[in-house]
Amino acid sequence: MNRLTTPWGECELTRFPEDPRDQLRAWDAADEYLLNHLAGLDPSGTVAVVGDRWGALVTSLAALAPVQISDSYLGQRATRANLARAGATGVTLLTTRDTPPERVDVLLVRVPKSLALLEDQLHRLAPALHADTLVIGTGMVKEVHTSTLRLFERIVGPTRTSLAVKKARLIFATPDPALTPGPSPWPYAYDLPADAPAPVAGLTVTNHAGVFCADRLDIGTRFLLGHLPGPGAPGRRIADLGCGNGVVGLAAALTDPGAELLFVDESHQAVASAEATFLANAPRGAKAEFRIGDGLADEPPGSLDVVLNNPPFHSHQATTDATARRMFTDARRALRPGGELWVVGNRHLGHHGTLRRLFGNCRLVASDPKFVVLKAVKR
Repeated sequence: MNRLTTPWGECELTRFPEDPRDQLRAWDAADEYLLNHLAGLDPSGTVAVVGDRWGALVTSLAALAPVQISDSYLGQRATRANLARAGATGVTLLTTRDTPPERVDVLLVRVPKSLALLEDQLHRLAPALHADTLVIGTGMVKEVHTSTLRLFERIVGPTRTSLAVKKARLIFATPDPALTPGPSPWPYAYDLPADAPAPVAGLTVTNHAGVFCADRLDIGTRFLLGHLPGPGAPGRRIADLGCGNGVVGLAAALTDPGAELLFVDESHQAVASAEATFLANAPRGAKAEFRIGDGLADEPPGSLDVVLNNPPFHSHQATTDATARRMFTDARRALRPGGELWVVGNRHLGHHGTLRRLFGNCRLVASDPKFVVLKAVKR
């Protein structure tokens, strides 16, 4: 747990899920810089906060009754816990798939890792801005690029940046009511290459903004697609864990038409992408569930036959295997005896060791100079 002290008060903050081994803070210098700057401005009206990672901003600003807009299920779980800990009420939590407020008087933007997600959210919020809307972005220096500023300039209006403080920077944009940025380019659809592994070669994939590798087939995913398990007994349940745009689960459904698919991700944008991709390409009568949540934490024990997983190894800017470890642990609990977890990952990440500790076994299915596909079986 971290204590954030600003002119708005003190907050005890945690990430979600709370893990005593996770030493990463629930806020950083960019959050602190923005909160310190706002204290001298007396903001009022409808306050919208976009991309607040773990709720540090809306928890600190709870007295202003802000609206948080987030793509992250885990981020909003952390926000709810932090608000409850602070005894704060009046904060509205929206997702990136929800309709934003009709009018925004103060727009605060925590710059996301994905430039596409920033572009999409600025397009969605631009109609709610007016000439007097206070627009401030914040991010660490390494997150604020020329392309970031150009997006604010093109969609909102004239943009400038602050001096850096503790390696963080603020972005100031002045809304221009005469600006016509045009429609958002998202969602984006593209055809998988003809040399992609069967049976998905040539199919059209839909990606909403912010989804990993939104404009091309990820090379790790491509490698896993070439080494998926074959058909099984009718009605077996297969989970695409951390599904992204759902192309892995789609391939499993096409390979095994009798299977029931579960697509799960903590990103609202990802699950919307997976559903669109599946509905456009799946065989008639294919069964699938699309779930936004904390991995397989809510899946009943012994309810799955196969879990397919391409786990991330970053949490925002931090490199960590915490997410992969939790995914593997949840998969083991959710699998029936004899059920299989199939994982693709960079060779250097050492997932084989983690899988052996959790499952008592791990088999190398395939490898190339960069990736490995591993299989662990629940005994």
